[in-house]
Amino acid sequence: MSEGSADRPEPLTYDDWAAALHDDVLLGQSCQSCGAVSSVPAAACRDCGDRAFETIALPTSGEVVSETTIGVPPTGFPDRYQIAIVGLGGARVLGRVDGHVDIGDAVELSDVSVVDGDSAPVFAPVE
Repeated sequence: MSEGSADRPEPLTYDDWAAALHDDVLLGQSCQSCGAVSSVPAAACRDCGDRAFETIALPTSGEVVSETTIGVPPTGFPDRYQIAIVGLGGARVLGRVDGHVDIGDAVELSDVSVVDGDSAPVFAPVE
């Protein structure tokens, strides 16, 4: 164990992130050095490179910042589907969309997609 690592919290793993997602919780990481927020488990901060993170709960609703429609999907996915990058409390999350959204639309976590054992968030427009 390296010096100082005993003071660091356990890192967020994909398995922990996916388990929380199935409980309708989106987990992220906040860098303890610069405050940058990540929406998925990472080994180092994308902004400053530090490895000290705090696991945080992200909001489950946010705004679409980018979207596209997948017209030729991979095996195991519906015929056509939309994906979006959603801004959630300083982090951005990529997820499938249940319905149709445009940039700027409000969405909320509505489901979890599981393909080949991998979990991903599904968002739906806020009515």
